[in-house]
Amino acid sequence: MRNLEHLTILKQGVVIWNRWRLENPEIIPDLSGTNLTRNNLREADLSGVNLRWTNLSNANLLGANLSGSALVKANLREADLYKVNLKDAEVSEAYLRKAYLREACLEKCDLSMANLQGADLTKAYFNGANLSGADLDKSDLSNANLSEINLSNAILSNVNLTNADLHRSDLTNANLEFADLSHANLADAILSNANLSNANLRHANLKNAVLSNAILSNADLSDSNLEDTILSDAILSNANLSNANLNGAILTGAQLVSAKLDAAFLIGTNLVKANLRLVNLNGVSLSEANLFGTIMPDGSIHNH
Repeated sequence: MRNLEHLTILKQGVVIWNRWRLENPEIIPDLSGTNLTRNNLREADLSGVNLRWTNLSNANLLGANLSGSALVKANLREADLYKVNLKDAEVSEAYLRKAYLREACLEKCDLSMANLQGADLTKAYFNGANLSGADLDKSDLSNANLSEINLSNAILSNVNLTNADLHRSDLTNANLEFADLSHANLADAILSNANLSNANLRHANLKNAVLSNAILSNADLSDSNLEDTILSDAILSNANLSNANLNGAILTGAQLVSAKLDAAFLIGTNLVKANLRLVNLNGVSLSEANLFGTIMPDGSIHNH
């Protein structure tokens, strides 16, 4: 339950609040359930504060320290969180629709099931964060550091992830339909059962990534690096793989009907029982590729 004395001190302004925090380091403030909408909390020390269910919509939290704070189910709609510190914070199920989180530190932050639709997360730092089940539809994550984080079951449709670093992240069952992942680093990422249909993956690095059972129909993977990537049983129908590096990739049982493979590299690629019907293989290098049981472009089955 919120502490009215703590709220009274905060209402006196950030300078007095920060001084009180400095003089009383043993006190853990409780502002849970408080209405702080549109409040100016710029550079406020809110580290470790209980802000569960608090209304911070449209609040100015620019440069604030919210590390280790509890913001579970808090309302931060359209809040200014530019360069905010949310390291180790609990922000699960919080409402952050259209929040401004550019260059924010979200290291090891728990954002599971949070609503971040349309949020600006450009250049945000998420290393080690938990975003499982979060809704990031139409958000901007360009140039963000999302390495080694949990994005399983997250909604990332229509998201801008250009130049984002997602290496070693878990995107199992994530929805990335129509997402822009051009030039993104997805090396060693897990994308099993992910939906990447109509996604832009041009020049993306997917080396050693796991995309088994992933949906990549109509995706643009031209000039991407898919070396040693696991794409078993993936759906790549009508996908653009022109100039893609698929050397050593595993495409067993993959569906590549009508996919574009112009000038792609498939040296040592495992295409056992893959479906290449209606694929143009002119200029494609299939040296040392395993084509046993593969359905060839003309519909015939390769048996050796």
